[in-house]
Amino acid sequence: MEKPNYKLLARQLDALLKGETDLIANLSNASALLNDQLDNINWLGFYLIKGNELILGPFQGKPACVHIPIGKGVCGTAVAKAEIQRVADVNAFPGHIACDANSQSEIVLPIYQNNTIIGVLDIDAPITNRFSKDDEEGLKEVVTVLEKHL
Repeated sequence: MEKPNYKLLARQLDALLKGETDLIANLSNASALLNDQLDNINWLGFYLIKGNELILGPFQGKPACVHIPIGKGVCGTAVAKAEIQRVADVNAFPGHIACDANSQSEIVLPIYQNNTIIGVLDIDAPITNRFSKDDEEGLKEVVTVLEKHL
């Protein structure tokens, strides 16, 4: 597996989203770009906060869970704790919500607008231990670029 060049990916995303302010359009293009550039993943997308839950947003992959309560699963935990969740083995994560049985590891990054979490970037992989600290740091940079276009 070739290590992604996250700095280049962040620059590509910045150029792709330049001048566009529509949330759904930007999340759609971000999901397509990331899905195209990351190896060994089987689902990548966004969940947006509405009320007390996360609602499925633009994504790449198989059909997914639509409603995730805040505080439940990896995505809901990322929002409740306001921190990145990097899970090496989802089967060992208490309360994991299995939308796709093929997913074995996951990383979820909160997305902020005006210092408030508005949703998450969720990436699943069909192998355990897919996401490293380098992936986490690189994806944080990508999410920072995305946030400036929201």
